[in-house]
Amino acid sequence: QVQLVESGGGLVQPGESLRLSCAAKNIIFNWYTMGWYRQVPDWYRQVPDKQRELVANVTSGGTTNYADFVKGRFTISRDNPKNTVYLQMDSLQHEDTAVYYCRAHRNAIGRDYWGQGTQVTVSS
Repeated sequence: QVQLVESGGGLVQPGESLRLSCAAKNIIFNWYTMGWYRQVPDWYRQVPDKQRELVANVTSGGTTNYADFVKGRFTISRDNPKNTVYLQMDSLQHEDTAVYYCRAHRNAIGRDYWGQGTQVTVSS
């Protein structure tokens, strides 16, 4: 059974940093594009029904892609021998408060997996 296990979330103040980790089990990790997505919780949402949004991803070949709202602040990286993808988040802002989800997908074989999410709260 494929598992994506996120860790590293928590409560921080504006301007601080966090590093999220996602450990993948029972997949051929280096086949997959790994990504981080986020969804603002209902109690914090300003835009009703805002969907889960891409934060960053990294392809099997190492190409990275970032949402405009995190460019220059967040860094995604992957460690293939450890089957782990990371999201280094610096200069966190209130607007970064969300549940962050890890995703592994490979369209060529129709595989798409999600983790359970980890809460990140930025509050002064």
